[in-house]
Amino acid sequence: MRKLYRGILICFLLMESAYWASAQESMVDSVSNEAVSTEQFYDSLKHKAYRHRITRLVYDNLVSQKGVANQQLLEQELFQLNQLEGKTIASVQVQQLDIIGPSFADTSRVSHTWLGQTANRLHTQTNEKIIYKNVLVYPGDTLNVEQVLDNERIIRRLPFIKDVRFLVRQDSLNTEMVHVTVLTKDVFSFGIGGSINGLKAASLEMYNKNIWGAGHEISGKIVGHVDREPYVGFESNYAINNIGGNFLNISLGYADTYERHGGALVFEKEFLRTTTKWGGGLTAARWKRADRLIDDGPIILDFDLDYRYYDVWGGYAFQLNKDVPYRNKQLVWSGRMRFYDFFKRPEPDIGNRQYFADSKFYLTSLSLSKRSYYRDYLIYSYGITEDIPKGYLHELVIGYDDNEFTDRLYSHLYFSSGNFIRYKPSFLFASAGIGGFFGPDRFEQGQIEVNGSYISRLYPLGRKSFRQFIKLNYILGIRRFDVENLFLNRDYGIRGFNSDEPAGKQRLTLSFESVLFSPKRILDFNFAFFGFVDVGVIGSNKHLVFTQDYYAGVGAGVRIRNENLVFRTLQLRLSFYPNHPADIGGLGAVFNERSKTQFYSFQPRKPDMLRFE
Repeated sequence: MRKLYRGILICFLLMESAYWASAQESMVDSVSNEAVSTEQFYDSLKHKAYRHRITRLVYDNLVSQKGVANQQLLEQELFQLNQLEGKTIASVQVQQLDIIGPSFADTSRVSHTWLGQTANRLHTQTNEKIIYKNVLVYPGDTLNVEQVLDNERIIRRLPFIKDVRFLVRQDSLNTEMVHVTVLTKDVFSFGIGGSINGLKAASLEMYNKNIWGAGHEISGKIVGHVDREPYVGFESNYAINNIGGNFLNISLGYADTYERHGGALVFEKEFLRTTTKWGGGLTAARWKRADRLIDDGPIILDFDLDYRYYDVWGGYAFQLNKDVPYRNKQLVWSGRMRFYDFFKRPEPDIGNRQYFADSKFYLTSLSLSKRSYYRDYLIYSYGITEDIPKGYLHELVIGYDDNEFTDRLYSHLYFSSGNFIRYKPSFLFASAGIGGFFGPDRFEQGQIEVNGSYISRLYPLGRKSFRQFIKLNYILGIRRFDVENLFLNRDYGIRGFNSDEPAGKQRLTLSFESVLFSPKRILDFNFAFFGFVDVGVIGSNKHLVFTQDYYAGVGAGVRIRNENLVFRTLQLRLSFYPNHPADIGGLGAVFNERSKTQFYSFQPRKPDMLRFE
C-alpha cells in the first residue's frame, strides 16, 4: 500500500512539474502556438496516464482541463480575428440564442427539460434594435480587433445580456471582405430578492432588467419595520440604458420607507470607450427621513435629515496617440458643481457643522487614463466571459467649498495601476491617494489611503478549479469630524462583522479568500465553495496602526448562481470571530444575496472627493 501511495505521489509531482514547465515555455510563444502546445501537453499526459488503472484514476481526479479549454477557445477566437484584421466589413447581423440550451460552442443545442423550455417560452428576447444600438462596427469599416473586443465588453455590461461574441468569417468570393455576426445570449430578466435584518426589519423586491425586451429596467421593493413608521413602505426605480445610441443612461427613483422618503433623477454619460470625447451627468434629489447623506454612504445616522441635492458635471477627453486607434491614452479635464440645501439637520457644532452645512461645492480634475481588457473565465462569475481591465488612472482634483460656515479649498492626488504579472492571467492592482480640505486656519478632513488586490490564475484541482484572492486596505484620517469614523463592518472590513464598537480614524485590513469552482451544476445553478481569513486593525490616528486593536474573522461558505438568470448570487456563509467585541457573538451565519464584484476599470470619472469609509 505504501508503494501505491508513493507511486501516486510521484505521478502527481511529475504532472505538476510538467505543467509548470509547459506554462513557463508557453509565455514566450505566440497565441496560436500557446494553445497548440498546451493541448498537445494534456493529450500526451492523458495518453500516458491512461495506460494503467491507477495513473488513470490519479489523472481523472487531479487534472482538470476546464479552465484550459476555456482559455484555448478565447485564444483561438483571438487568433482567427487577428488573421482577418484590416479587411473590409461587408455586413453585420445579429443572431440571438435561447437563454436555456444553446451555447457559443454549440448554437444548435436545445433544452430538453420542461423547466428550460418553459423559461425560453416565457422570456421576451431583446429587441434586435436594442442590440444594433450597441454595435459599434458597421459595413464599410475596416476590421479592428481591439474595437471588436471593446464592443463585446460594452455589450456584456448590459444587465440583460449574459454574454456576446463577434464571429467574423471571410467572404467566399472576395478575400478582402468579411461578414460579422453578433451572437448574443440574454439572461432571464425577471428576478425576486429580499433581505432580513434581525427580527425587526425585512424587505422583498421584484425587478425586471429587460421589460418588453426594450432594455429598460424596473423594480419595486416592499420594506417593513416593526418599530419605525411607516411600518410598511415602498421603493421603486426605472432606468433606461444607452438612450439614442449615445450611451446616455437615465434612472428615476422614489422611496417612502422608514429609512427615507423622496426621489431622485439621474442622467449620466460615462467615458465608456477609450475613444469617448464627452462625458457628463446630472443628479437631482430630495430626501426626507434619510438616515445617511448619500446612497450607500459610510455614515449611518441616528437622526433624520431633510435636504435637497443637485449635482452636475461634464468633461472632455483629449485623445493621445491618435494615430493608433484603440491604443490611445486619454487626458481628461472635468468640472463639477454640487449643491446641498438642508431643511432638517442636527444642531451645528464644532464636530459636525460643516458636514451638514448648506454648501456649493465646485470641483475640477485633470486625469490621465490608459486601459485595455483581457478576457478570462471563473473570477467573479461562473463560466461566462469576464473582461479584466489593465492600465492606469492618475488624477489631480482641486475644489472650492462655498460653505455657510467656513469656505474651504480641497485637493487630492490619486494614483492607480493594474497589470498582469509573471504567470498571466494573475492580476495585481494597486492604488494610493492623499488629500483633504484646506480651511482658513488648518488642514482638515484629510486622509491617506493605500489599496492593493491580487487575483491568482485559475489552478486545476481534480475536476474542479480554484483561485486565490488577496485584498489590502489602509486608510488614515487626518482631523476628521467627530461624526466621521471608520468601522470593520463594511466592504473594507471583516465580512459579517456587524459590530459598531470597534471604530476609529485609522484602519488596516487584510483579506485572504480561496474559491473552489465546481464543474457540477443542478438545473444550471453553479456552485463555488470558499474559505476566508479577514484581519482588521482599527483605532486612533495618533499612534501607529500596529499598536491598535486587532480583530479577525475566519469562515467558509458556498455561493450559488445561475448565469442564465438575472438573480443575484446566493451566499451561505459561516464565520468565527475570535476576540470579538461584546455586542456580537463569536459565531455568525448568513444567508443572503450578493451583488457581483466589479473590477476597477481605470475609466475617467467625475471629479469627487476621496471617500472616508
